Amino acid sequence: MDQEKIFNIEEELKKLPNSPGVYIMHDKRDEILYVGKAINLHNRVRQYFQTGHGHNNSRKIAKMVEQIAYFEYIVTASDMEALVLECNLIKEYRPKYNTLMTDDKGYPYIRVTLEEDYPRLLYSHSMKRDKSKYFGPFTNGKAVKDMIDLLNKLYHLRTCSKRLPKEMGKDRPCLYHQIGQCNAPCNGHISKDEYRKNVDMAVGFLNGNYKDVLSALTLEMKELAQNMEFEKAAEKRDLIESVKHIVEKQQISKTNGDDRDVIAYASDASDIVVTVFFVREGKLLGREHYHMNGNGTEEPKDILGAFVKQYYSGIPYLPKEVLVEQEPVDKGILEDYLSQRRGSQVKILVPQKGDKKKLLVLAKDNAKLILNQDIERIKRQEKRTVGATKEIANLLGIESAKRMEAFDISNISGCLGVASMVVFEDGRPKKKAYRKFRINTVVGMDDYASMKEVLSRRFTDNKMDVLPDVIMMDGGKGQVNVALKVLDSLGLDIPVCGMVKDDNHRTRGLYYNNVEVEFEKGSEAILMITALQDEAHRFAIEYHRQLRSKNQVHSVLDEIPGVGPARRKFLIKHFKDVENIKNASLEELAQVDGIPESTARYIYDFFHQ
Repeated sequence: MDQEKIFNIEEELKKLPNSPGVYIMHDKRDEILYVGKAINLHNRVRQYFQTGHGHNNSRKIAKMVEQIAYFEYIVTASDMEALVLECNLIKEYRPKYNTLMTDDKGYPYIRVTLEEDYPRLLYSHSMKRDKSKYFGPFTNGKAVKDMIDLLNKLYHLRTCSKRLPKEMGKDRPCLYHQIGQCNAPCNGHISKDEYRKNVDMAVGFLNGNYKDVLSALTLEMKELAQNMEFEKAAEKRDLIESVKHIVEKQQISKTNGDDRDVIAYASDASDIVVTVFFVREGKLLGREHYHMNGNGTEEPKDILGAFVKQYYSGIPYLPKEVLVEQEPVDKGILEDYLSQRRGSQVKILVPQKGDKKKLLVLAKDNAKLILNQDIERIKRQEKRTVGATKEIANLLGIESAKRMEAFDISNISGCLGVASMVVFEDGRPKKKAYRKFRINTVVGMDDYASMKEVLSRRFTDNKMDVLPDVIMMDGGKGQVNVALKVLDSLGLDIPVCGMVKDDNHRTRGLYYNNVEVEFEKGSEAILMITALQDEAHRFAIEYHRQLRSKNQVHSVLDEIPGVGPARRKFLIKHFKDVENIKNASLEELAQVDGIPESTARYIYDFFHQ
């Protein structure tokens, strides 16, 4: 359906209901541009098309409105339903003009299986509504595994998945019992009550009770040392160091024991970094940062509103408080939504002073730091990519090397010849533009003839109408001259270089305009050329391997219409090799048993046209 022709925006605006709901903006290709929520659809959607309205002051929104071909909307029973629907649609379609989180991270938890008679500590990717007790979310998966490992050693907890007491006594105790890391409840070596006491101490540790653990371990270490049991004392010493290492990571904040998230952001003209501090039971467990797309014109309330909706719709645990720099858009509805998801009240607060404000400032500083680090990373990346292409263009004396195409030939003893074309744009591989070629007209190992065929096909293919700024050949003078002749015959003027290697088969430089261009060793330009040459070679070899893996017979005869495995066998048996078939007359081909005259004509024309 051509919505652009049948959809009259002015007429449809009049039909909008005065109800809450979600609106969806489409372009002429039916792609979703934007998903939004409205308390009143009639008022909100009309704002997009009113000249001079404040909503259109954003360059981003103005550009989006220019592309709207039609819109649709879904009426909901309440503002809350509209918010939930908006979150779901944004997550599903990821519209171009919504401010989106570009990270999609999950967080690990420590799960204590209290529903079991002999509980275990498990690594969990999510928090479920079951009888287990969960700690987290944590920001570092390795730290979670280290914590579980430490607690299992400290309290000799089981790590097996046996169903106890049902499977008790069916097997001998495992290796962990033999090395003293498990009390073997599977064989009744510890009572249920005693085992539970150990579990309770592990839970106490997770709740922050470190001092008692360190005191007990230190006392045990001293007693073992006094009894000359130095090896066991060393084990206790190592456990003490592990506990201290864990404790150091659990920075204590001065706020009360509530759970809260602290959210702040920093932005520039193209990127937004949002930092979230996780405070659980008064302890600052860590922080994580997220990237959102932006163009520098977004309002703080819109950034925070978009982040809160997307972030908390995707995680299982919600804190009692969310601290932010400014009130997000739709703060009241967001609080209701978060409270509904948590099952108890969640408040979004903007602290003005005190320890909460200090935490917010700290989060803000972290966001700025990450943003600056990203800017430096982007600069380094640009130097390696765009900077390298500019360096190549300057050294060659050409206008641009923005798009480079590299070609390579691959065959084994003249069989199953293939070629690769790889494309780098702005110094980065553009894999959608890569092409693979089967060599059709060349028999034997003739790389020059093979390259002539490949280049002719590439530059006469109407589907590949984007021309490169420079062509890179895997080879020297010979390959460059082949390419120049092909381009000249087609009336094309494109710079051609040969990627030259040294005696150790490492890329040395470029052969261009009958001279070898020297590059500074280790420069970004020579690293880029090396990457291009290696990628062309890799892609050709990979294609060759794919064809061999399919058990395809290595013969140019495969490309001739009417010649299948049986007729190919007849031809090889009669003429002995492909070269004799190529030189045979039409009459000689027609005399081969199993080859009809029409197929003989196909074979003859294939080699003589």
